[in-house]
Amino acid sequence: MKLLMVNDATLELHSMEKEIPWADYGIDTVFTAESAAIAREILNMHKIDILLCDIEMPGEDGISLIRWIRETNIDIDCILLTCHADFAYAKEAIVLDCREYIVLPARYEDIGSTVKRIVMQRQKRLETMQLQEFGKNWVKTQQESLQVENRSQSPKETVSECEAYIQKNLSNENLNVADIAAHFYLNAIYLSRIFKKEKGVAINQWIIQKRMELAGSLLKDPSLTAISVAHRCGYANYPYFSTVFKTYYNCTPSQYLNHNE
Repeated sequence: MKLLMVNDATLELHSMEKEIPWADYGIDTVFTAESAAIAREILNMHKIDILLCDIEMPGEDGISLIRWIRETNIDIDCILLTCHADFAYAKEAIVLDCREYIVLPARYEDIGSTVKRIVMQRQKRLETMQLQEFGKNWVKTQQESLQVENRSQSPKETVSECEAYIQKNLSNENLNVADIAAHFYLNAIYLSRIFKKEKGVAINQWIIQKRMELAGSLLKDPSLTAISVAHRCGYANYPYFSTVFKTYYNCTPSQYLNHNE
């Protein structure tokens, strides 16, 4: 576990760094910062597990630093240090989901014991998350395997069905892999894999290709406007349609129209 200590009192900061036997409390690496600004730099460069932070600091205080941590969704367990048993600080610590609130002066053994308790809680939580993730991946794998086993069709036949479904629903702006997979009771990851294997292109790219082929064909009809063509091809946003069209045909819909008049 990696610990970051933040305290503007330099002597106290480095005394804690050297005199507390951090390894005994589950910490293998200790970083120090004498201001919130330096702490931000460290947090942006390193994966920190636990923050031990003083509240009262000049400039940006510890509360503001932890608020930034929460706003940026950094996964870190925070412990606040303060010389004042102020209810407002304690309340803010609860709001910011701080694990502990230590009033100084405190014995180094007590600080170390508190950190060790947080280390053990964090390890347990991380292990639980890893097991949950493993379980989700296992379930996905089993579902995919069952789909392969239970479908009488070959992957090639399945992809052919999906092609037909895509061609029929090109005007649906919400057409995507998840929609297609749900229609055929398939796992989206499995469908994406077999589609790319059979067609040599990702399914989303194939949808764009077919929409652009349809757009090119429809734009040759003088009774249709470019905007109506965009809608028929599943693009409610004309500027976006125009951008995709230009990428595909190397010209705008208007230029394509003029060329084919």
